[in-house]
Amino acid sequence: MTSLDELAVIVDDAARNATAIPQLSLTQAITVDEAYAVQTLSMARRRARGEHRVGVKMGLTSRTKMIQVGVDEVIWGRLTDAMRVDEGGIVKRSRYVHPRAEPELAFLMKHRLSGKVTPVEALAAVEAIAPAIEIIDSRYADFKFALPDVVADNASSSGFVVGEWHARDIAFDNLGVVLEIDGRVKQVASTAAILGHPLRSLVAAAEMVSRVGEALEPGAIVMAGGITAAEPLAPGMHVRASIERLGRVNFTVEA
Repeated sequence: MTSLDELAVIVDDAARNATAIPQLSLTQAITVDEAYAVQTLSMARRRARGEHRVGVKMGLTSRTKMIQVGVDEVIWGRLTDAMRVDEGGIVKRSRYVHPRAEPELAFLMKHRLSGKVTPVEALAAVEAIAPAIEIIDSRYADFKFALPDVVADNASSSGFVVGEWHARDIAFDNLGVVLEIDGRVKQVASTAAILGHPLRSLVAAAEMVSRVGEALEPGAIVMAGGITAAEPLAPGMHVRASIERLGRVNFTVEA
C-alpha cells in the first residue's frame, strides 16, 4: 500500500515533468476523501517551490463534461499563480501530457465565502465575472481515470486564462458560449450548462472547500466549471472562447 504522501509525490512529479502515469486506483483502493488529501499534499509541494494560491476551480459541473470523462460527481481543485496564462498569451504544449481547453465563467471574490450559503449570499460575495478558458490536463495515461484519480490530480486543472472583468449585475444565467480553434467553431453552449446556473457552482465551491477548513477569500478567482466538452490542443492552434455580453478570451499554443 502506497502512502498518501507517496501518492502526492507521484501526481506532483507527473504534473511538474509532464509525464503520464497509471491510474492510482488500478493498484490500490483510494477513497475520494483520501484523494482530496493527496491533492492537498501535492499542492503543498507546489507552495514549497514558491507557487501561490490564487483560487479554486470547479470540475464536472456540466452533463457534457461528466459524460466526456465518465465521472458523475462535481469536484474541485486549486489554482496557483504558476498556472495562470496571460489573456492573448502563449501556452507551451511541452508543459502538458495531453492538454485540452474548455470555456468557462470566472468569478472574482469580493468577500469571504465558506460553508453552506444561498445563491443570493454567494452573489453578494462576488466582485466581478469574466469569460475564461481552463486548460485541463489529466496526467493519467490515455486521459482515463476514476473519480478518486482525478481528484488526487488536482481535478485535472493545469492552466487558466481570464478575460476582462465585468460588473456582477450582468445576468449570466443563460448566455451564449462559443469555443473556436483557428477561427472554426468547435463547441456551442450556454452558461446554463453549469449546473443550470453558474451560481450553483459557486455555492457548491463554498461548501466543498469548507469541508477541509478553507474558504473562498477576497481576491480569489473561482472557475465555475467547463461549459462544453474540452477540445485537445496542439502546437500552432489559436484558441478563443466568447461569452455573450462578456466578450472574448484567447491564447495561442506553441510547441
